[in-house]
Amino acid sequence: MVFSSPLFLFLFLPLVLAGYWLVPGIRGRNLWLLVASLAFYAWGEVAFILLLLASTTANYGLGWWVDREQAPARRKLAVAVAVAVNLGLLAFFKYADFVVGMLNTVLDWRGLALLQAPHVPMPIGISFFTFHALSYVIDVYRRKWTAARDPRDVALYIFFFPQLVAGPILRWSAIAPQLVRRKASPDQFAEGIRRFAGGLAKKVIIANAVAVPADQIFALGPGELSASVAWFGIVCYSLQIYFDFSGYSDMAVGLGKMFGFEFLENFNFPYIAQSMRDFWRRWHISLSTWFRDYLYIPMGGNRGSETRTGFNLLTVFFLCGLWHGASWTFVAWGMYHGVFLVLERTSAGAWLDRLPRLLRHAYAILIFMLGWVLFRADSFSSAWAYFGALFGLAPDGALQPLARYASREAIWAVAAGAVFSGPFWPWLEGRFTKLGRDRSARVATALEAGGIGLEISLVLLLLVACAAWLAGGTYNPFIYFRF
Repeated sequence: MVFSSPLFLFLFLPLVLAGYWLVPGIRGRNLWLLVASLAFYAWGEVAFILLLLASTTANYGLGWWVDREQAPARRKLAVAVAVAVNLGLLAFFKYADFVVGMLNTVLDWRGLALLQAPHVPMPIGISFFTFHALSYVIDVYRRKWTAARDPRDVALYIFFFPQLVAGPILRWSAIAPQLVRRKASPDQFAEGIRRFAGGLAKKVIIANAVAVPADQIFALGPGELSASVAWFGIVCYSLQIYFDFSGYSDMAVGLGKMFGFEFLENFNFPYIAQSMRDFWRRWHISLSTWFRDYLYIPMGGNRGSETRTGFNLLTVFFLCGLWHGASWTFVAWGMYHGVFLVLERTSAGAWLDRLPRLLRHAYAILIFMLGWVLFRADSFSSAWAYFGALFGLAPDGALQPLARYASREAIWAVAAGAVFSGPFWPWLEGRFTKLGRDRSARVATALEAGGIGLEISLVLLLLVACAAWLAGGTYNPFIYFRF
């Protein structure tokens, strides 16, 4: 049940909102949200609902064990067991087939009998709810917040439907206080609607439109890819993955606000980055900061030698790539980013900082767009063929014309994506505010009222436009559900 589906928009969400405001008291409302979240997950993954409940129950008990232990050695043992349980669950469901495949490669090379692949089905969102569970036990271990006294609090923290299947990744220490005390104001609720509408428009109007040519182009064989088609494909995919994921994150943040919660912002216009360091401060912020706080800093961060720091960065991005999927292409994507982050800590980074802003931006765009080829490709052979096409090295064949994929809708979506991937809307709001400050109080009030009216009209227009797009049965994939 994706956020951009009619079922969610016109049935599930209205019922949950109505029930939330009818149920008295914060404990009753939390219980209502938990029931709704279980129904949300069960709609698509009923077979795994018991797995999540068992994981939640286990983590509730593990959190209590970590919290009550006072001796440092016993506390370390408790948190180590908790981490092992959660990572073991993730490894089994997400990486069992991957590991068996690697073992079979070695066995085949040695001429030995191959193992049978277990073909373990992967629960939707397992990477996200595993990181939530790890945050719970580690935050309790670090005394950032106490263990939950009520298991329903742990269950709601892990199951809460806005972030359950695709984030943003929340911290127990940030959400626990909001589970016992929060108050949704009308302004916060209105802001939630605005954020949700904006995220829905990102997903439906831009991401879905560029997804069509992106998927068609990446499905072409090496002999069909011309340079122009390949570049158009990677531009479309770059916009698709950003507007798809940031749109979902905006919707999640907006939904949280409607229920009185404040979530961490997950994106800060990453496509205006000036370096790969800057890119990772802006892209998937909840993931990058999770790896920073729970892995990079405990490993030593940048407190050791340059060699040790480089090793820490490469380790983090190796695991970051593996977190995204059980495939060597994801690992290569992570290492690709890790290498550039290591290089930017050397004299090459100092040289980059001295370049004009436009050149720094061009460098960052080129690097992360080329990285998306590894992220999107199904295999290394497909990735190398695509790289060859990008640089005019494709083999001779029946090259596809660009006009076949650059439809009017796709071109408009690319243009809109190019504009709104930067801070155009915040700039426009800032201009309205500045215009009001520079005028008399009466004119400023009129401008403020006009701006509010314009924003309300725009939100309504976006919701109507998205409903029309969805009613037309447009292509509606969602990239991050696979993780």
